Amino acid sequence: MKSYKDLDIYKIAHVLAVELHKMTLQGLPKFEMYEEGSQIRRSSKSIVSTIVEGFGRKAYQQEFIRYLTYAIASCDETKEHLELLVDTNSFKDKNKFDNWMKELESLGRKLFNFRRTVAKDLE
Repeated sequence: MKSYKDLDIYKIAHVLAVELHKMTLQGLPKFEMYEEGSQIRRSSKSIVSTIVEGFGRKAYQQEFIRYLTYAIASCDETKEHLELLVDTNSFKDKNKFDNWMKELESLGRKLFNFRRTVAKDLE
């Protein structure tokens, strides 16, 4: 792989960050755009940006593993922010919520497995 753009985890995280960013600006009450909306924008963008930053440090595998761990944590954080939006009735599209949660769960598993593969290369 020559670029982080070749990684499936990057592609999935990028699409999710764009979708969630748009949702927070178009599908939330005004007061949530600056509260929970801001939080979910930051955490979803953090997933993709830490994948990119970690890939840039791939020559140092421990660094790469650390950044993949950060990406997993940001993925979990994003799921929590999305659940809070739904639980507070700030976001009401159950189908989109379910789809995003499935995508985030799948991405989390892929990140975990990718991190495990990178770590095995150290052994």
